[in-house]
Amino acid sequence: MPLRHIPVPGTHNIRDLGGYATQEGPTQWRRVLRADGLHRMNMDGVDQLHALGVRTVIDLRRDHELELQPNPTKTHPEIDYVHISLFDQLDVADAAVPRDGQVNVLLGLYCMALAERGDAIRSILTTIADADGLVLFHCTAGKDRTGVIAALLLALVGVPREDIVADYAITKAQIAPLLDTILANAAKRGEDMDRYQALLQCEPETMHAFLDHLDADHGGVERYLAKIGIDAAVVARLRARLIRE
Repeated sequence: MPLRHIPVPGTHNIRDLGGYATQEGPTQWRRVLRADGLHRMNMDGVDQLHALGVRTVIDLRRDHELELQPNPTKTHPEIDYVHISLFDQLDVADAAVPRDGQVNVLLGLYCMALAERGDAIRSILTTIADADGLVLFHCTAGKDRTGVIAALLLALVGVPREDIVADYAITKAQIAPLLDTILANAAKRGEDMDRYQALLQCEPETMHAFLDHLDADHGGVERYLAKIGIDAAVVARLRARLIRE
């Protein structure tokens, strides 16, 4: 069985979405990867991803993140680099807080993304559906923006909730080596450290609550995708990518 975590020097959280059970059989390996930031990779790492089959990289970060930490896959001649910012114009300070506890700010961001960033989500999922070869999508930690897209993909093909939640929670251990650096950089920027630490959480309850919201407020993943303009043909191509042999 292929490894879920794919070790590439300079990264911590490249993971395959294959191997999860659905009623139509398991999700296929080496079709879709989720990842943390790729900016710490050198070109050997880029070549390693290319050799694995990666032909499309979708960068979910904001413009200023790209400027500070350029993506090295952008210059590879055989990798299609696509930038679609998912949380662009979403302010943490404005995030709804539907539940008590530190996870609420994250949950608010995830719910805001569904409500306000439908165009971006449509573009991301359509790019995944139409891409050639192995697709990798990523943000900085591979937790929030990446977690929302991964959850939508897995829910679409009927992966059980407990597996979607577990896939989200894996990130907590994967990014542990990065936390000291992330917090140090945040302190240098003058961030509110209590609030910023809340953004680094990756608790199962957050994803459970997000999936509850997806069902209660949007009628489930298929109705949500239809509402943001993703037609049946794109949905069929997403399903084929994830579960068809």
